[in-house]
This record gives sequence, C-alpha cells and structure tokens, in this order.
Amino acid sequence: MYKQGLGGFKYHVGISSLAQVATREDRVCVLNILGGESSEVTPVGHAFSGGNVVFGTSPGRRGQTLETPLGGIPVYNSVREGLSDGHRFNCGVVYLPPAAARDGVAELIRVNDELRKIFIITEKISVHDAREIRAMGQHNGIDIFGANCLGVADTWNRVRIGGALGGDNPADTLRRGSIAILSNSGGFTTTIAQYLRMAGWGTTTLVSSGKDVYIHYAAPEFAFALANDARSKAAVLYCEPGGYYERDAEFSKPVVACVVGRWKAKLTRAVGHAGAMAGGHDDAAAKERWFMDKFGVAGIFTPDRPVFSARGAVVTNIAHIPAALTAVMRANATLPDFEPEGSMDLKPWFGSSAGLGLPRELDLAVVPALAPYDRQIVDLSRQIGAAPPRENMREASGASQMDAKTQVSSLYGTPVLGAAQNSMQANIALALLHEVAGPREAELVNVAVAMHVNLHGSPLLAAAEAAREAGNAPNAVLAAALAIAGPKPAQAACAAAGVLLDSFAAAGLADAFDADFDIARVRREPALHASLFGAAADPRAEALLSALAARGVQSVLLRWLSGQSAPPRLDAVLAAITTTLAWGPLMRKRISRLSVQNLPWWMRLIGSAIGASAPAAGHGPDGFCGMSEAALLETASVTEIAAAAVLGGVPGAADLFAFQTLIGLLLTNGPGSISAQGAKGAVSSDGPETPARVQLNKALLGFLSHTGYAHGGNGYEGVAFLLERFRDTPLADPGDAAHGLDLQAMAQTYVRDYAAAKKAAKEGGGAAPNIPCVNHPVFKDQPVNVDPREQYVRSLIRSRGEYNVFHEFYRTLVQVLHDEGVTRNVFCVNVDALIATLLLRMTWPAYRAGQMPEGALETAAFTVFLYGRLLGCVAEADDHLNRGRNMDTRTPQSHVRYVA
Repeated sequence: MYKQGLGGFKYHVGISSLAQVATREDRVCVLNILGGESSEVTPVGHAFSGGNVVFGTSPGRRGQTLETPLGGIPVYNSVREGLSDGHRFNCGVVYLPPAAARDGVAELIRVNDELRKIFIITEKISVHDAREIRAMGQHNGIDIFGANCLGVADTWNRVRIGGALGGDNPADTLRRGSIAILSNSGGFTTTIAQYLRMAGWGTTTLVSSGKDVYIHYAAPEFAFALANDARSKAAVLYCEPGGYYERDAEFSKPVVACVVGRWKAKLTRAVGHAGAMAGGHDDAAAKERWFMDKFGVAGIFTPDRPVFSARGAVVTNIAHIPAALTAVMRANATLPDFEPEGSMDLKPWFGSSAGLGLPRELDLAVVPALAPYDRQIVDLSRQIGAAPPRENMREASGASQMDAKTQVSSLYGTPVLGAAQNSMQANIALALLHEVAGPREAELVNVAVAMHVNLHGSPLLAAAEAAREAGNAPNAVLAAALAIAGPKPAQAACAAAGVLLDSFAAAGLADAFDADFDIARVRREPALHASLFGAAADPRAEALLSALAARGVQSVLLRWLSGQSAPPRLDAVLAAITTTLAWGPLMRKRISRLSVQNLPWWMRLIGSAIGASAPAAGHGPDGFCGMSEAALLETASVTEIAAAAVLGGVPGAADLFAFQTLIGLLLTNGPGSISAQGAKGAVSSDGPETPARVQLNKALLGFLSHTGYAHGGNGYEGVAFLLERFRDTPLADPGDAAHGLDLQAMAQTYVRDYAAAKKAAKEGGGAAPNIPCVNHPVFKDQPVNVDPREQYVRSLIRSRGEYNVFHEFYRTLVQVLHDEGVTRNVFCVNVDALIATLLLRMTWPAYRAGQMPEGALETAAFTVFLYGRLLGCVAEADDHLNRGRNMDTRTPQSHVRYVA
C-alpha cells in the first residue's frame, strides 16, 4: 500500500521543503560509478559537497577506487557488499543503461532500509520500467528524481548529488541567493543559474527534473517544497512540451516560466528528451496558456513588450529570464540579491562580417578579450591567411566532396553543375583560391596562365613531342613535359610573392584593388626588394604590364611595382599578378600563405600543361595555335586558349560554351577518385609537413599517372559509338535542328541489330555487348531513369537556344531500347554521354573535312578530360599540402592481403 504524502498529495511525497532536496548530511551511493559519465562528474560533485559519496558499484571491479580531489571512493560489485563493509547512505544515484535501471533501483531499495532519495541520470527508460520504478518508490516511501536528469544542487548547503549541475566549477557558477530553479533540461539548469547571477540573482535549490516520459519529481512537488522553503523567494521553471505536470502545480510564490519547443508541435516522434513531444493538448502553446492564466497576464514577456504581474511572467527565450524575474520581483518590492556581475550577452572577441551588410542585431561589436586570450588574439590577427590543422587526409579532403544521392560532386562548395557555367579561368581560381573568380580576377588568371602556354623552343615542348612521337597517350605526353617543370624555374617568382605579401600586409593593405591606397605606406627596403627589380627593362615583364593595361586591370601591387625607379623583373610582375589575385581570399582567411606563395608555380604548371597538349606545329615564335603572342596576353581567355589547343585553331562561340561546360563537369569526382588519389599520394610521399620539399609538378605527375584509357580515355567510347551511327549520314552541322535525319529510324535499326547480337551472345554463353554512355549504377530501377547531371546540361543547352543532334540521338536511343523490349525500363543517358556528344559536336566539322582523323578525336576526348580533372587535382594537391601528414595515404598493413 502506498504511503500518504505530505501537503495533501494522494501519493507519497517525503520532501516538504527545497532545503531538504540536497543537504550536507546526505550520503550517496553511485551505481555504475566507473562509467564514462559518472567517472567525469562524480569527483567534481564529491569535492564540492565535502565528500558526500561513500561508495559506488561496478560489477567485477571490487577493490578499485574512483580518484577525487578528496581521495578515492571505494568501488564494490554490489550495494550489499558496500553496506557489509560498514558504509551507510540515504541517497542513490543511478548511471546504469536503460535496460538495467529498474533492477538497479530495486537493488537500492531492497537492501537499504535507510534509503530516502534516488536520482536517476539514465535516459530513455521504458514506460513499463518507469512505472515499476514509480511503484517501488511509492511503496517504500522514497522520493525519486529523474529520469534523464542531471541531479540536484543546493547553493546554500553547497551540495550536488548526481549529474553535472554547476558544470566543472560549481562553486564559481552557483552563487547563494533567493531563486529556486526547476528545469526539464539539465544543461539549461546551469545556464539559467549563470544568467541569473549576471543579473544579480543567486540561487537556492536547483532541480533537474529530466524529461523522460515519466517525471517522478515534477512541478507539483516542486511548488509544494518551494512554498515551505524560507530561503526561496521565487522560482524559475524551464518547461518543454509534453505532460500536464505544470498545469497541476499550485504556486504560492512568484514564478518566471520559460516555455520552449513550439516547433515540436508538428513532430510525430520524440527528439532529444523522450517526453518532449506533445502527445495531446500539452504542447508549448498550451503550456504558455496555462502559465498566463496562473499569472493573470495576457502575453509573452519580451524586453520590448514586458508583460508581467506580481505572480509571474512567461518567456520563450532563456535570455529574457533575468529581465522578467527582475520585473516580477520589483512588483513584489524585492530587489536582486547582489549587484549584477555582468551580462550573458554574446561578447565576441573577434569577428568579421566578410563584407556583408549585416542587420544591427547581428553585427555585434568586438570587445577586448580576457588575458591571456587577448595576446593570443593579437597574434592571430597578425597571422596572414588560414592555418588549417594537419590530419590524416587519406580518405578526406577539404577541397571536394560527392553527394551520394545525386552523384554530383563539388569543389569548395561549388557543384560541378554550377562550375559548368563558369569559364575555365574562373574555375582555376576556384581550385586555387576557393572562390570563383570575378571579372578582374579572371583577367589576371588569363594573363598568368597565357604567359606559359607557348612552349616554342622550350625543353618542355621537346619532351612532350618525344613522348607523343613514341605513341604515348595524352596523359603520358603531359607528364613528360611537367616532369621537367620543377621548382627552380618558379623559385624566384614564388620568393617574390612572399616578399610582396609581407610588405603589403605590413602596410595594412585590405583590398588589392583599392585605387585610393597610398603606396607610400609600403616601406622600401633595398635588401628585401632587390630581387624584385633589375638593372635594365625586361621586355617580357613590360609585355605583361601592357597586357594587363590592355585588359583594363590594375592593382595596388602592380601600381607600386611600376612606380619604382628601377624596372621590375618578369618574376616580380608574375608574383604581383598572383598575389593580387589571392589577396582577397587571403585576407578572408580562405587560403593560406603557403598557397599564395605557390601560385606562380601553379600558374606555370597549368599553362605548360595546356601548351604541351598541343603538337609542336601549334607553337611558334610569334603565336600559339592560330593566336598571336599579343592576342594570347592581351585578349584571349584561358578557355579560348585551351579549346584552341584541342581543336587546333580558334574556337567559335558555340564551341567555347561546349568546351567550358565539359571542363566544369569534369573538375572533380570527389577525393576518392583514382586521379585525386594519385595527386594526394604524390604530395603525401614528399611530406606535406615540410612543405618546401613538396614538388608541385610531381603532384600533377601523380594525377596523370592515375588516369588512363579506363579513367579518362573512356570518353572516346561514346565518340566511337556515335561515329559508327553517323559516319555514313549526310550530316553537316550537328547544331542544326533541321538536319534532315530520322533519329527514330536510326535508333530502331541499331536496337534491332543490338537485340539480335545480345540474343546470340546469350545463346553462345558469351557476354552481351555494352552500349556506351547509357545506364548508371545509381540512377536505375525507375520506369524512366534520369542522370540529373545530364538533365541539367540538356536544359542549359536548350536555354541557350542551341541543339546537339548527337545528344538527341542518345535520348531517342534509350526510349527505343525500352519500346523494343530490350530493356525493362528507360535507361538514363549518363554523364559520359555529355563528354562524347559535346566533344563530337565541336570536332565534327574538322572530322568531316578530313582535318581530324578518328585517332585525333580520341586524343581530344582524353585531353578534355585531363584539362578538367587537372584543375580538380590541383585543388586536391594544394589542400593536401596544407592539411595532410607525411605518408598519410599509405594503406595500413592490416588492410591488405596476399593472394596466392
């Protein structure tokens, strides 16, 4: 039979005052005392309380101790063992897993007649077990707190039992005062106490009630004990949706109720606290109404609309609790317990709006930091650029990622579908600066890359040509050239970038394009700046400066360099171009100083790779692939130059669109791709922790050696397939929708032949022939399947009013395959088809005219892949250089196996 409770309750309530919740006389036994949570918080609470834990249990660990600042707490296998050793306790704390909590409570009650209080920290106890725990407590006259709580604390008694109220330093957090706290959230119990202390209010008793489905010590019991506690003048309640406890509570002292969780009203399952989901008319809005009725107020208290009465106020933001409490207590002629200690308002020690126009409420003022952080922040502000921490990057990347659902990869947050709309020069900036280039930055990239494209008379061209004549694939041709594009030729420009970086950072340059910046602020240091200037003018340096002027690009660094008495060297001009390009991302700490200093070398490598992809006949003393040297530097874009290298001549507007679309689509396939792993492995083997030793050209050799006919050259399979279908047709212009071809009939002819070949192969026990560029392992099993990447580009082509007969043939083909019963559903046209159809559209006129044989088409398809993936792998290499560890891409021996 249940014991009658105090205060007129129809069930047992043994605590008549909050002063009895946690006292200095209480002695505690902790179940699962060596568990992960208990072993962290029990020593803190034990020391704060003067040593209130007498022993703990942990089956199989008898004889061990939990060390605390006051000495070790003994550990036993069971509660009975601890009692047999002479220990006595009246409070039990339960840290057991949910399935064991009921048995733990039963053990405490069964073997200890002196037990009066149990604090259950465990969360998500089943309703069945919670009912049995409730029944056992009621039958034996025991008050139970929890479950899913952080225990209790009493500031006056300086006691904490169970959990982590007050945090790691409860003596600092909990200050003696006149306010009691009851909170469904353990963490917010402490937070509310901190808010109150800042406003001049101290605390008496803090009760973390928990928010499992059953709350054993809830608002009604708390209100009764509050009324009988002479120390407590008022209370703060933190309430979440679920349960009617607050409705049934009768408060005789002022209360501020913070009700949260309106958003949970739409949920159909519990999140966070198991009982915080409204199951009936007990959602957050209902609880707000309950309290408003109790307090006689007509609205929610906010600083702008302070609605309150002498009985209380309702808030929905914990930050408003102190102001509401002060207003309510003033109505009761009661002042705060002590002078306010400060404010819990956000006080940023550093910040940046990144150039955004923020609302006043969000644009917070920076305040001086406390020591020693103030000095550290000053040092951090002097740091130029980002400094990412180093970690194992074998299966990680800060540059790229792939969405597993859509199969769309992205580079520095830009999906390849978006990158497909960018120029190649804009995507070079994305790879190296983590931002897509604007018009001025794109022009700087154009010049920095174009100056390295024409390899006439260079050993790089000789190496590439020798590799080409030996029958190597395009990746090996580029590798032959880049193998000798080592650090020495780029050394002076990289060093000059470092000098410029230090000089202009010291001068306080914020915007590299600031026309009003006073260049006199840049101190001229002859010893430091000697490497930037020569005795006589360098025609190549002058050509670069003229090219920038022709493109309408100027910057502070270029203006300073041109304004000195001595003529600048070529390497200094290149360094000024790349440092200007990087200044914005550097100041925004998007990129590191190391990345900026390496930019001249990267530009040289990218330009040389484009140049090496064109045969020797495309390089001359006065120009490259039909472009004059002046045009290369002064007007041409990287997109135009690279397309010319592939096509052997100046491309048209439609060709440029198709070309840049391909480059963007091919930027990356995520860090797990073979080509990305090749680049990362090359950096890893050189040792990124000593970045000066890492050979950037070798990183590209790693990328190139990890491409091939299966990974990169397979785009030609689609080209070859289309040539078979269209070779004998009268097609003149693949971009003309009025081509006169019956695509339906062409597809039907092929499909019927394919079906016969497939049947014959099956009857003969062989494999059916593959149709390149259709179907996908992810985009399948729907009645009509679509590769979203192909769909996106097709809509992009249509929006430009363009047409591609090869693309339309593929889409007709997958429908006919289904209509003829060859496939059970409509296959998707996959992303590989885009490479084939866009490339063949560009090269069809030259192919028809006999200027580009089929072998050249295969080379072109492979080269376009290399261009796009080159940029993605440059990004991976630079990222790994900044983040990775030495030899971090190796496979652990435990993950490999020997095959006999």
